[in-house]
Amino acid sequence: MRTRHAIALVGLIGALIAAAVASAQEFRIEDASAPKGWDLAQIRPGTVVFSDLQASAGVDGANNLISFADWARTNPAQKKFLSLFPGYVEPTVTKTVGLSGKPSTVTENLTMYVAQARFVLDRPPGAIDLSRYVTLPFLEKIDPAITHKAIAAADVALLTDPQGTGNESPQRKWCTGRSSLICIQSSYKLEGKIPIGVMLVNKLRDTVKKVSDQIDFESELSQVPPENIDQAGLKELTALDTPVSGVLEQNIFYVNQIMKFGKFLAVFQGYPAAANRTIVTAFMALAVKSNVLDERRGYEKVPVLHNLVPAQVLMGQSSFNSGDSISAGLPKYARNEIRTIAGILARDK
Repeated sequence: MRTRHAIALVGLIGALIAAAVASAQEFRIEDASAPKGWDLAQIRPGTVVFSDLQASAGVDGANNLISFADWARTNPAQKKFLSLFPGYVEPTVTKTVGLSGKPSTVTENLTMYVAQARFVLDRPPGAIDLSRYVTLPFLEKIDPAITHKAIAAADVALLTDPQGTGNESPQRKWCTGRSSLICIQSSYKLEGKIPIGVMLVNKLRDTVKKVSDQIDFESELSQVPPENIDQAGLKELTALDTPVSGVLEQNIFYVNQIMKFGKFLAVFQGYPAAANRTIVTAFMALAVKSNVLDERRGYEKVPVLHNLVPAQVLMGQSSFNSGDSISAGLPKYARNEIRTIAGILARDK
């Protein structure tokens, strides 16, 4: 009997220790001001310092949205590394404009949501093998609400329709050219009351093309090869002058609606004056099609939909927002994604 009690006690102690360790690795978000003013010494253990504020005037009253043109002009380093490729420009697409029904060539204007975060890992840069995170299980841990499946490079969308136009990289074909890389097809079913709102919108619209209650996208997740790391450029991006030891990158090059492209970029650098620590600067950039935000008037006029104004939903300011994923709005989604990634990296020693 005593032996059984002793074993049970040991098991209980082990469980408590495991729970304490897991709890110690749970990161919390600390919202901060302009990233370039962040003091590394003040980043506390288990904290992700986060900012998604723009220095210039926001779009539609949101201080965390900025037009692509203003973003490219005021933040060239971000534009270079957080666009799908450095020379990316707002694409020219063919659309039906006005009452004539005739196709016309127009520039597809984009609005950027950009989040930047920073956290510290208690491991030296040389002890972090980023290739371990170029896997589907890693993506599945970040956001269980999004389903993923691996696809081959040959299965990638042709990027010839309006959704994909302009997203073809001139440097290499997506999902090729890197040894540590996976190609992914992902799907997210909108949550909460948003699908009901989508159904109502489709009933009220006269267009053949309907809004989907599902976001489907294709992307590649890769470790940037060491020989392709732009040390000087990335130091300018992070405003941290220590060697870049590695870069983890996800390029979302095709989205079926709402967004044009997305990128997640995590830059790993040596911590100044502490060889046994690594500083990670993470970015999430999402390009929203500006015409989605321009649909404000059509929603505001319908009482049941006045809280479904796209800009409000995307910014998490609507009663339709719910959950922790995309349906929560981009600010909450970005915070949850980066906080989860920080926790995974911290636990995986």
